Amino acid sequence: MIRGMEHLSYKARLRELGLFSLEERRLWGDLLAGFQYLKGAHKKNGEGLFSRARSDRTSYNGFKLKKGRFRLDTKKKFFSMRVLRHWDGLPKEVVDVPSLEVFKARMVGALSNLI
Repeated sequence: MIRGMEHLSYKARLRELGLFSLEERRLWGDLLAGFQYLKGAHKKNGEGLFSRARSDRTSYNGFKLKKGRFRLDTKKKFFSMRVLRHWDGLPKEVVDVPSLEVFKARMVGALSNLI
């Protein structure tokens, strides 16, 4: 425990220190890995992991991903579904970038709006 912060709640301590919660860090890692798969960094391993939605009517960003249909609820916890749940809510300025470094920089502002 950091001295002088014993009386603060978990969220207040995180805000004071400028840190993300565990949930936000997990989402951060998932979205970074998802970005790398979509940009082709892991071509062999990532084939068929995500599929783009074929539609001209995109309301938020132009890179919507298609969700699969599953009979089992356990598949809803898989990596691809965790990424899909939040990917479509990202602004186009975050998703449509050429490199991982730019994606990371723009994700900082967008992450607070996702959770």
